[in-house]
Parts: sequence; structure tokens; C-alpha cells
Amino acid sequence: MIKTESLSFGYASRRKVLSNISLTLGEGHIHGLLGCNGIGKTTLLKIICGIMRPDSGSVMVDGLDPMLRKPQTFRELMIIPEEFDLPNVSLERYAKITSPLYPRFDMGAMRHYCEALNVDTCERLHSMSMGQRKKAYIAFALACNVRMLLMDEPTNGLDIPSKSVFRRLLAGYVDDSRMVVISTHQIADIESLLDSIVILDQQGVVLNATTAQICERLKFDKVEALDRVIYSERTISGDMAVALNENGEESQLNIELLFNAATANRDTISEIFKK
Repeated sequence: MIKTESLSFGYASRRKVLSNISLTLGEGHIHGLLGCNGIGKTTLLKIICGIMRPDSGSVMVDGLDPMLRKPQTFRELMIIPEEFDLPNVSLERYAKITSPLYPRFDMGAMRHYCEALNVDTCERLHSMSMGQRKKAYIAFALACNVRMLLMDEPTNGLDIPSKSVFRRLLAGYVDDSRMVVISTHQIADIESLLDSIVILDQQGVVLNATTAQICERLKFDKVEALDRVIYSERTISGDMAVALNENGEESQLNIELLFNAATANRDTISEIFKK
């Protein structure tokens, strides 16, 4: 479990990027971490991993502060950053050097993931394109079998077939003992995977709820089909809206519409999910 309490961080005294972030992320979910540019999503992931220290507040990973850099934390926690550098060796060699840090690493699984993603494990990483390196690192990370996997814009650089394979592999990765946290702006790439949504803004956490909870309390449909509309916008499909779900009817979650509603009507959305 990952838990933050009143966590704040700023790169300068006048530029706060995280403010009063209190949230709990549990196993068994693929959490989508959403927010506008510069809101601090990447910074939050780095703080969770102990790469950066918050100005105030706390973060606990399985009950331990990641800044203590305990082995029991980092063998269960891994981040795939949006941009990264790897040594000029083959993925096979990289895995053999690095895998002892992860007790459940499975070389056979890595080769299987690489085959699915069309990655040559014997090719030097520096010889690969950015997209191929991203796929190679994703294959390695999944094979590490950590309980908490953090991903920052994982589909950036992937071609269309690879995005489809990525979704399939990630869907098979999560079980009741594992979680994945994905920070992204590319909602269409991963919308079908997410079963928990976290939305951040400059004031903190607007929403932290499962998709089941969201659909229980909100409805998504055309404006004319809804009462008690909270937010609406014009789209190519007509005027779409978010409304209170007062009669328990099911509707298809629209994450982009939900995000826009939370941005435009923060207090209303926040209050609905505090009850």
C-alpha cells in the first residue's frame, strides 16, 4: 500500500507543484494518475520512490518511508520514468546484472514479453530507437514482478500495435497482491485498463475513487438524457454531460469528460465523493 499524508513540494518558494496531497493507493488496482501539465504527477511518483523528498507531509510505502532506502521497499517498488537512460549493453545482459535486486524476477517471462513486443533481447540498448528501448524496459519491469509498479507516460513512443500488446500484458499483470500506478495524458491509450482514478489539481486531490464508485454516483450521457447536470461540453457526438446518478442507472464512464468536470467544478465533484 502507498499512503501520503498532507504532502507538499515546491521547486522554489513561489512555485508549489504539490499541495496537501493525502491519498491511499491499494493493491489489486490499476490507478490512473491524472492532472494538468505541471501539476506535479511526475514529482509525486518520484517522491513515492524516494528519488525526491517532500517539503512537508509524509509518504509511506508498505509502512516505510522510501527515503530510508530499505531493501524490502525497493524490491517491491519500481518506476518506469517517461525518459530514462540505460547502459550500452543488451537487455539480456542488463537483466542479468540488475535482476538480483528483484527476488521474483523471471527471465523466461521477460523473453516472453519481449517476443510479444517485438524486442530483440540481444540487441544493444543504445542501438534501439526510443520506442524500442521503452518496450524493452517495460518487458524488464513486468518480469521483475514487483508488487508496486509506477509508470510515467508509458505509451509515449509506442506504435499502435505495441500499445495494444502493452494493454494486454498489463491487464494480465495485476492481481490482488499488485498495483500499477499510471501517470498519463494519453487517456485513450489506457482508458480500458483503469479501475481507479486519481485527479490532482493545485489544491490537492480532487478525486480518488474506483471506476465502480464513480459510475455509482455519476452518470455520463448526452445532455438531453440527463437531469441535475454537473458539467457539459460540446463534442462531435453532441452535447455530452456529467450528472448525479440518483436512480442507480449504469452508464459508460467517460474519463476525459470526468476530468473536465472535476477541473471546472472541483468543489462539487470533491463533495460528491466525500459522502
